[in-house]
Amino acid sequence: MEHTPEKHSKEVDIYRDTWVRFLGYANEVGEAFRALVPVSAVWASYAVATAYVSADALDKGRKAAAAHTEDHGKTVRVAVAVVDTFVWQALASVAIPGFTINRVCAASLFLLGKTTRWPLPVRKWTTTAIGLSTIPFIITPIDRSVDFLLDSSLRKLYDEGEKRE
Repeated sequence: MEHTPEKHSKEVDIYRDTWVRFLGYANEVGEAFRALVPVSAVWASYAVATAYVSADALDKGRKAAAAHTEDHGKTVRVAVAVVDTFVWQALASVAIPGFTINRVCAASLFLLGKTTRWPLPVRKWTTTAIGLSTIPFIITPIDRSVDFLLDSSLRKLYDEGEKRE
């Protein structure tokens, strides 16, 4: 399943084509600011990103239901749309980027502590800047990797199910 809007489609997907898509980056921003904010703020950023992922998955299920109103395999198609979107988004928008930014920031803070004499607040702000600046560079490789992972595993089950119908 492609996770980018079709070029010929005029329908706007609010979860992919509008500012709403930036809610999916909330946890990455939270991780970048982890050195500066309470941990509860970081967890709140994960709640925002998870709500975004869930809303997108439900939206794709609703769209699949509308597209297959007369189809006897409607329930399966809706389930596949919801599960595929949720798993893809959970991995590509929450789990992998959150972990990546967390580790980049932890390594940065550690290395700045070992290699500079900067005061702790400067090291923390520098770590946050490094984390935020990393986000644009990790998006495409993570998205492609998750596509490959799902195409090589979970999506093979969907393909098998559609061949049997």
